[in-house]
This record gives sequence, structure tokens and C-alpha cells, in this order.
Amino acid sequence: MKAFRLAIVRQKYRPDGGAERFVSRALEALEQQDLELNVITREWQGDTNPNWHIHLCNPMKFGRISRERGFAEAARALWQKENFDLVQSHERIPGCDIYRAGDGVHRRWLLQRARLLPEWRRKWLFSNRYHRYVMCAERAMYAAPELKAVICNAEMIKQEIVDDFGVPADKVTVIYNAIDNQTFLPASEQQRQQLRTQYHLPQQAHCLIFVGSGFERKGLAAAIRAIAPTESYLLVVGKDKAEKRYRALAQSLGCSDRVRFMGVQKHTLPFYQAADALLLPTLYDPFPNVILEAMSCGLPVITSTTCGGAEFITPGKNGFVTDALDVNAITDAIHALPQQVLGSSMAEAARLRIMPATPAHLSQQLINLYNRLLD
Repeated sequence: MKAFRLAIVRQKYRPDGGAERFVSRALEALEQQDLELNVITREWQGDTNPNWHIHLCNPMKFGRISRERGFAEAARALWQKENFDLVQSHERIPGCDIYRAGDGVHRRWLLQRARLLPEWRRKWLFSNRYHRYVMCAERAMYAAPELKAVICNAEMIKQEIVDDFGVPADKVTVIYNAIDNQTFLPASEQQRQQLRTQYHLPQQAHCLIFVGSGFERKGLAAAIRAIAPTESYLLVVGKDKAEKRYRALAQSLGCSDRVRFMGVQKHTLPFYQAADALLLPTLYDPFPNVILEAMSCGLPVITSTTCGGAEFITPGKNGFVTDALDVNAITDAIHALPQQVLGSSMAEAARLRIMPATPAHLSQQLINLYNRLLD
């Protein structure tokens, strides 16, 4: 492949963010190729690979709209000045060559969020200036003549883009996220026992894990309500400014002793290995990396119909799929899980399903796409 200069645009790199992990894994996978890797970002947290060219682009901001518009204008000016061969944006910025729709379609997310709100607040939600700005930027980006390709991480998102924006289906490529299946491994019996002791969990307890920050969107309230009538434990890994409200919900339902808030964890592997399943009844999620991580650790998954990760779930075989707000169905799914995941057929089926989703496969799909566009 002829060497070329690739720029990836992501406004803020945060190590615990799902989209950011896609960026870092993609860059690591692409590093072996004959190309120059560039990242345009407002803020880069964590380690910096010496082979990546980081372009900090941090204009002044005076609010959310100013932040989005300012970064978009500055990033576009930077990539036009640098004249990269391809610009792959992970933000809704008109003028990029490739857009990766890792955040899905904003209007679809608002429609799901509206289900939690009273009627008067639903109308306010869609008239909110920030949401209107995002939807306009999104529409302008899909209509821009510079856009050559769209990358989705789920068929669900591809169909939404085709339906909502009239983008030709052959312009949208589904590339699933990658997982390092030799890092995310099922626990041995001894590891599990040690981790259960470390996290003060009963050895024989049935334990689910919830991983994600932004508890409303990820469906933590439904998860707690579904756990309440069972005897299962729930490990909550992530953060939210409204955490007290979710603690109070668990208290009111009489399950606070079984719902453990663990905060943000740099290393999530031990928590997967201590659990028996992943519970993520998310309101709207294109394809969270935590589903791949959990399945790689041999955990069956309970997720929602509005999560692209449901495409990896065969109900009854490696997990279950329910409506995000159907608490009774989620509770039934919890009861249908194996009491002990180690050695179960669901554990084996979960890990087997993600084995093709390797960084090498992701890299090859991206390179094939770049080659096609450059030719």
C-alpha cells in the first residue's frame, strides 16, 4: 500500500471512553501499516504513543454550542492547512472524508431519552438549542460533498443513517469494534475466588456487572429495578454526577447491600472475572466496547433492542435482549442466566462469538476502505 497521511479527529480523548478506546485500538492496529498517523484533538489524556502525531486544537469556548462549533471550525482549518490524504472524523464536522458514527444518530438518542420524560419535557428536549445545533451539524455533515464514506459499528446505526439522511447504503460500511481476546480472558476458579474475596462478594452469589459512565443513558435505573426482586448482586463500574440518586433508588428497593458502586476503574478485567454476566439495558448505544470485553471474558450479556451490541447476542445461547425499560423482562432474563458462569455453555458461546473481532481484522477492514477511497 502506498504511504499516506491519515488524520483522525476526536474532540477529547478520555481513557475510559468507548469511542476513545476505538481510536486507540484502531491506531495501534494501523501502526504496522505504511502510513503517518495523526490525531486532531482538543485534549489528549493518558499515554501518548511516540509514533502518533498529536495536533492539539483547543479554541476558547463559552458553552456547549461554542465548544462544538469552535472545535469543528478549528479542526477543519487545521486539516485543510495540513492537507492530509484522508481525514476520518469521530465528530459531526462537515467537510471530512470519512465519518465514524460511533455516537449513532442524535435524533434517535433523543427519541429514546424522551421515553423517560413527561410530555412537556419531551417538547423541550427537541427544542433545546444544543440538541438542535447537533442535529443540524449532523445533517450538514452527511450532505457535504466531501464525505466519501461512513463507518458504523453496528448494522442498526447503518440503517438509521440510510433512513434518516438518505445516505446510499453502499457508502456506509459496518466495521465492528475490536477486542484483545488474549487480554480479556475468562477467570480460573482460583482467580474468581480471590477476586470475590477482594471485592467482598459471597463466593456462591450470582453477580452481574454494569459498566459505563452516564447512568441514565446506560440504563442503570432499570438494572437496579430488575435486580431488586432477585438475589443477584450488581457491580456498578463507572461514574455519574447523579450517583446519589441511584444509591437512593437501590436503598428504596431494599437491595442497596447487593448493589456495589465501584467508581471508574482503569482496569476493568478483574471486575468482569468476578462476575457471572453483564447487565446493560442501555437506552441507546451504537455498540459499547464493554459488551465485547464481557463476552471475551466468557460472560453472557443482557442488553437492549436499542443497542447495536444486540447483534452479537443470540437469545438463550449467549445472553438476552429486551426493551430497555421492560424491567420485568430484564428480571426474567436474569433468572434465566446460569447461576455460575464458569464452565457453562453460555460462557463458551459468548467468548466464541467475539473471537473474529480482532485488532488485525479491524485494521484490514480499515486499510481496505482507505485503499478504495484513495484509488
